[in-house]
Amino acid sequence: MGEFDPKVRFTQSPIARLATATPDGIPHLVPVVFAVADSRGDPDVVYTAVDAKPKTTRRLRRLANIERNPQVSLLVDHYDEDWAQLWWVRADGVATLHSDGEPLATGFRLLRAKYPQYQSVSLDGPVIAVAVRRWSAWHA
Repeated sequence: MGEFDPKVRFTQSPIARLATATPDGIPHLVPVVFAVADSRGDPDVVYTAVDAKPKTTRRLRRLANIERNPQVSLLVDHYDEDWAQLWWVRADGVATLHSDGEPLATGFRLLRAKYPQYQSVSLDGPVIAVAVRRWSAWHA
């Protein structure tokens, strides 16, 4: 698969797991679709959004957790029967919630560009923008 570039592997992956913590410190992990902004020297920013896919509530635990503690992690991994192909990449950062403005527009634009499903599934916000503070990775 060539040279291992953690940011490229992360960016090209279709799904990540978003880790937040409840107010009493219990981990909360959910799968999310995401897109990474081209940073050009600025800190990397990962965007994910609340979309119109069916959910049990609009008041999602991940949003409440971020409001109380914005420290989050996003994990992308690859499993293969050939364990020489295993890898993972984690982005640790600070999350902010956006219901309007440029971060919302940027998140929607990047997500629509990466996922053709957003031509028929509505993005109705909010957007979570994660300013990545540290990248960690491992590969076989």
